[in-house]
Amino acid sequence: MSDLIRLSMTTVNAPDAIALARFYAEITGGVARGDEHWALVEGPNGALGFQQVDDHRPPTWPGGEVGMQMHLELVVDDLEATGARVLAAGATRFEHQPNADHCLVYADPAGHPFCLSTWELPRVAD
Repeated sequence: MSDLIRLSMTTVNAPDAIALARFYAEITGGVARGDEHWALVEGPNGALGFQQVDDHRPPTWPGGEVGMQMHLELVVDDLEATGARVLAAGATRFEHQPNADHCLVYADPAGHPFCLSTWELPRVAD
């Protein structure tokens, strides 16, 4: 035994867990499993969990009454092509785009912001 802690998965609140898992499975090439209460999407590069909450309120972005809490960064090669795919799958594109040269911000069907980015990892100062 050790005291090692490893990152495993992020779980996102949703009004319908399996519906949101199916959306992310469609756009990432993953597989959705579960039901409306708890679901998992396993993709080629990781997994996301989804849990149903009765009082789910979509976050407002970039600011507003319901804070964002989190957003997902998804790495892509072509912003235009993948943007069209996520829109066809049910996402909406936010009007405010602070980093449109390398990153576009969308909302999933439950309203959670996510980014399509050409950067493998965010750049931070040391």
